[in-house]
Amino acid sequence: MKKKTYEIFKGIIVLLIVIIDAYPIFWLLTSAMKAPTEFTSSPSYALPKGFYFQNFVNAWTRGHMGRYFLNSLLYTVISLFFIVLIAVPVSFALTKMRWKGRSFFANYFLTGLMVPVATALLPLFRIYGNMGILNTRLCLILTYVAFGLSLSIFLMSGYMRSLSDEILEASVIDGCGIFSMMWYIVVPLMKNGIVTVLVLQFFYKWNDLLFSMTFISDSKLKTIQTGLLYFTNEFGTKDWGSIFASIAISVLPMLVIYLVLNRTVVEGMTSGAVKG
Repeated sequence: MKKKTYEIFKGIIVLLIVIIDAYPIFWLLTSAMKAPTEFTSSPSYALPKGFYFQNFVNAWTRGHMGRYFLNSLLYTVISLFFIVLIAVPVSFALTKMRWKGRSFFANYFLTGLMVPVATALLPLFRIYGNMGILNTRLCLILTYVAFGLSLSIFLMSGYMRSLSDEILEASVIDGCGIFSMMWYIVVPLMKNGIVTVLVLQFFYKWNDLLFSMTFISDSKLKTIQTGLLYFTNEFGTKDWGSIFASIAISVLPMLVIYLVLNRTVVEGMTSGAVKG
């Protein structure tokens, strides 16, 4: 009896947590579906009377969210490609290979996690200005890659340690070279770890506001997060439906990726925490 009561109580607590976590998303989506008149005639918690998709059309066209969305997608995808391309071989070299200076470079990348982002803004701004790449796509991509490497290498190194040395040694005995080993052995075994890094870094890059506001001034190159600020300034409090629709557009990719890859991310995090 006590065990059954405990299970019911635990279920109620879990249900309350789910409701608390899910309600903001539900409220955002329902608000994005409201007609302009419903924001003044109905309470903020009231459900929409219909599906007013014009809000999304206004956000995508008049608010230029389509342009900002594609910019963020371009910056994020390119940055993730280079982050994984660099982090996988570096983490392999730091964990599975024996060479002089390995500990120094491992600590060097680990130190990158301790550098406050704000302290790098002014030096990077001057460096990019002197190089002539300020206010370009390149400066933002370089920044995303540089600040994403430390965490990615740290996570992948932890996962790399869980790989069996016997498998790698057997591939060498069979005549597998270092590059073939990376491509045919290490990368397939690290699939969950790579997906974990990709998802985490996607959230960080997609939600970036500080770097894009600092290094990008051309409205055609701005990301979706800075676009939300300009969208709000343009419409103010007169078109709340379009404002909520623009926020929903920015949240939707992260929500879809999390729902699709949630299990893979959990497996990647737990596998990296256990020594094989």
